[in-house]
Amino acid sequence: MSTSVSNDELDRFRRETVAWIEAHAPRGLYGTATTPFQGYWGGTRSGFPNDDYRVWFEAALARGWTAPAWPRAYGGGGLSTGEYNVFREELLARKLPLPLVGLGIAMIGPILLSRASVELQAIHVPRIVRGEVRWCQGYSEPGAGSDLASLTTKAVRDGEDFVINGQKIWTSHADISDWIFCLVRTSTEGKKQAGITFLLIDMQSPGITTRPITLISGASPFCEVFFEDVRVPVSQVVGEINEGWGVAKALLAHERGTVGESIAAGGARLEDLEGYTVRGHAIDTVGLDEHGALDDPLLRDRLARSEMEQEAMRLMVRRYNDTLRAGGQPGPESSLFKLVGSELNQRRWELAADIAGLDGLFWSEGPISIGSLARQWLRARGNTIEGGSSEIQRNIVARHVLGLPKSS
Repeated sequence: MSTSVSNDELDRFRRETVAWIEAHAPRGLYGTATTPFQGYWGGTRSGFPNDDYRVWFEAALARGWTAPAWPRAYGGGGLSTGEYNVFREELLARKLPLPLVGLGIAMIGPILLSRASVELQAIHVPRIVRGEVRWCQGYSEPGAGSDLASLTTKAVRDGEDFVINGQKIWTSHADISDWIFCLVRTSTEGKKQAGITFLLIDMQSPGITTRPITLISGASPFCEVFFEDVRVPVSQVVGEINEGWGVAKALLAHERGTVGESIAAGGARLEDLEGYTVRGHAIDTVGLDEHGALDDPLLRDRLARSEMEQEAMRLMVRRYNDTLRAGGQPGPESSLFKLVGSELNQRRWELAADIAGLDGLFWSEGPISIGSLARQWLRARGNTIEGGSSEIQRNIVARHVLGLPKSS
């Protein structure tokens, strides 16, 4: 993948990209995307949200733009960092979803490209690009959440297979995923981090059971996953046996950056608050001064601060992603995105609830609107726990970004 493109070439690429988008993106998708995980996830167990997503995916796939910055040899677009940024900017300007989203594109794909054998890359990467496989993540366990290295799911070697027994928890979309990238214990010798192996497992393998988990908000993507004598070929190891902790940490850096960006991009934005009320009156019609601004200075300050925080988050994530697409590797800085993004999202839903007042107490299904706000507010409580708690992220930032010593 090229990383250096002149300004003139980028200008030409932008014109070509705009023309292509205008010709191929269905009008029904304009203005619909708010987060990087909103769109078509691929896989065999869930379809397209609607026909517009199918048309958009198929057009992008033909151009290699389901994975625009991945190598052309695997079906990607081979775009440079600058070209990819142009593509994303033009999608964001129209609030268009990415043609393909999910953990395959955002997490395991980059790890396969940087850490897996050529044989594993050839098997799995093209299938991700073509949307044939939906992936889920098998990290957390009932006794190993923030202390992930304490995991106990066992993988015992039997010839050319591992036999897996154990349990994973909080596994998003496990019930509709095709494959899982999983951490398993292959040794109990030495430090607990030393005996962990990173393994790819077909979710249709005999002995795998999934069980959905319901949250306080009334809905949830989370599942428990149980492994009972599940046989997995040793050839599905990414990296080396007993050395999966380094692979796991590299993937966590991708996860925290992506999850932080996704969480921060969601939530109640200023344009979503029309129809909510302030002291029983519609925010867009009552309580305005002679200049058309809200006459409540504290509320005005909170709204402005929320938008500024969101823009700062967007710029921080973009700079980090530029570094990755230019050949850099994800590092502990990604914990900042998870920390800031999750707390920003909680503050935005808190603000929306304050604005809505009694209107925000209704309990119903639906998109961001009066009636679903209570569900969204409750769901956001989990943001500072899932994907690594805020306490864990602060420790990582303190030690590995700021270089502070361990507390005695």
